[in-house]
Formats: sequence, C-alpha cells, structure tokens
Amino acid sequence: MGGVSRPAFVLLPPSESKVPGGHPSATPGFFDESLGGRRRKVLLALKSFLKDATTEEWSHTLKVRGPLLDRAIFSTRKLVDQSALVMPVWQRYSGVVWSHLDPANLDDGHRSRLIVPSGLYGLSSGTDEIANYRLMMKVGLGSLGTLTNFWRPAISRALEEMPEATFVNLLPKEHDAAIQSSTLLTTGRMIPVSFLRHGGAGVAGHDAKAVKGVVARLVLQSGIETLETFRWQGWKGRVHRCGYEVIAPRKATR
Repeated sequence: MGGVSRPAFVLLPPSESKVPGGHPSATPGFFDESLGGRRRKVLLALKSFLKDATTEEWSHTLKVRGPLLDRAIFSTRKLVDQSALVMPVWQRYSGVVWSHLDPANLDDGHRSRLIVPSGLYGLSSGTDEIANYRLMMKVGLGSLGTLTNFWRPAISRALEEMPEATFVNLLPKEHDAAIQSSTLLTTGRMIPVSFLRHGGAGVAGHDAKAVKGVVARLVLQSGIETLETFRWQGWKGRVHRCGYEVIAPRKATR
C-alpha cells in the first residue's frame, strides 16, 4: 500500500490503568478549542450525577468495584471541583498497550502524533495534559446518553478538520464506534489495522495489546508501509484491501 508520504497520526485506545499524580494546571491542548464545549458538558453531567448517585450507581457507571471504586469516585470529585492534577497523556496511561509503545523513549514529535479517544476528553493528543479519571466511552451519562453517541459528531468533525493528516486506526470496537466519518474512509485518510487469529477471528488478551503497542511505535517511527513486512514474536503484518492485518501466531489464545 504505497502513497502515504506524510507522517501518520496513530489512533490508540486509552488505558484503564493510569499513573496517579501530576501538577495543578494544564497547558493548552490540541483539541481544546474544537472539543472544549462538549468536555464542559461531560463535567456538568458528572457533577449532576455526583449529587445523588448511590454507590451501586457509581459502580455501574465507572465499571469498577471495591477500593478501585473509591479511588475512581475520588478522582471524579477532583475533576468536578477542578482541582485534579494533570500530566501528559503519554505519561498518564500505563496499561499493556502503552508500556509496549514505550513513549518515554519517543520524542515529542512522535508523541504528538498519537491521538486517543476517551469518554472524558473526546480526543487528546499524546502530548496533551489530562487528569487521572475513569470514564469509559460506552457508558451512559445522564441526559448526554451514551458517550459514544455524544462524542461521535464532534470527534469525526475534529479529525476531518485536520486536512493534511492520515490516520492509522488501531482502536478496539468501543472507541472505533465513536468515529464515523465516510469522508476519511473514502479519501483514504483513515487506514484500519485489524489484529486477527489465523482464520480471521478477532484476537484479544495481553499479547494482542502488547503487539498493538509495538505496531503503534513502528508506525510513528517508520511509517505505515512497514507493516507489510512486520514481524514480532510470531505476529505477521500484511496488506488487506484498504488497510492492514496483523496475524497472531497459530498458538495464540483468546
């Protein structure tokens, strides 16, 4: 698949695991102007929910229980009262995908070409500063409804308004559902990458997340065309229609 001459932006999912802490005030972010209004609506919906929600309702909305729920509620209160600490996206996320991406050993030029959709921010670049939060894209939040549906028009428009950008889509279904842009697909500016088992079924689990981080790093550093010959611990890349597939080793589970 030739023809992608400009550096690609990589769409990568957020991590449920996050590094705590940070500093008090954020510098302006890449999507602040285009998505700021909708972010404020999400915070207002959280504030309203916070007033009357039971522990069970919080658990259902934040998708977590026990001590993790206590920490998630604490973080949400900090968001609502605007006292949450912030740090760059590339430092905040700490799950398997992000550890294999190894953003600490990329430069800011590479990190700025990471784009992460989330239930709280809509979109963030890898160098934007964000709070510690827990709010999945697929949940419903009061009058906003499902955050996937709430964010979809604004996210799609924000990406379309980056006219020189080509996007490499490494998103799982939950986050991919928040992007619905026929313009990006028909113009070849959205390049999907599927992670599959032999036989074509989707693959999940630790190894699938790990290879996604490795692929993201490779694309940032060397370009999307390198996936044609990608090899890593038995995983193999290949061209497929208007995108790419990364095929798991035959013994991969799940």
